Amino acid sequence: MDNRYQRGIAIMTEMAGDQGRKAMEGVSAFAPDFARLIAEFGFGEVYDRPHLDLKQRELITLSSLITQGAENQLPFHFHSALNIGYTLAELIEVTIHCAVYTGFPRALTALQVLQRVYADREAGKLEV
Repeated sequence: MDNRYQRGIAIMTEMAGDQGRKAMEGVSAFAPDFARLIAEFGFGEVYDRPHLDLKQRELITLSSLITQGAENQLPFHFHSALNIGYTLAELIEVTIHCAVYTGFPRALTALQVLQRVYADREAGKLEV
């Protein structure tokens, strides 16, 4: 296996725990080459670059996903953000801030996703 792939899997595991592995298995079962690119490039290359730490990168990612209305990717990244040290209050503030730039409907959708992720974590449905 490529070193970038292994590093990407390690970063995803650091961020999302078992949820990272499950997400990759789901993508890999349908499109293994796409899963490999996500791990190698997205996480093994981009997330592993110098100058920004993991929390800074996750804040950028969340802001981008919220403004794009990328609802399907938000659970993974909200869960990851909570795992790497963001508080619920900080993530709510991110969604509020994004409302100014993307509009209230997209920000409210993101807030609802965050609410579900947080409830699932509290109920023990997601590894913390």
